[in-house]
Amino acid sequence: MLELRPNCECCNTDLPPDAAAMICSFECTFCRDCGENILKGICPNCGGGLVARPIRPAAKLAKYPASMKRVF
Repeated sequence: MLELRPNCECCNTDLPPDAAAMICSFECTFCRDCGENILKGICPNCGGGLVARPIRPAAKLAKYPASMKRVF
């Protein structure tokens, strides 16, 4: 299950679980602005491609909450 990390690893912007974010296959997480404009769709940590992070339905967040661990 995805961690749904709470912030952008590039600019440290808060990313609520329903925010438009981008992730790589290792779940490195970036806001859409950094992912598209600064990183050009490539993860700086692993070199993999960034894709849109799925949004967990609100009804499932209570049972499967987003991570609170910030990575910056």
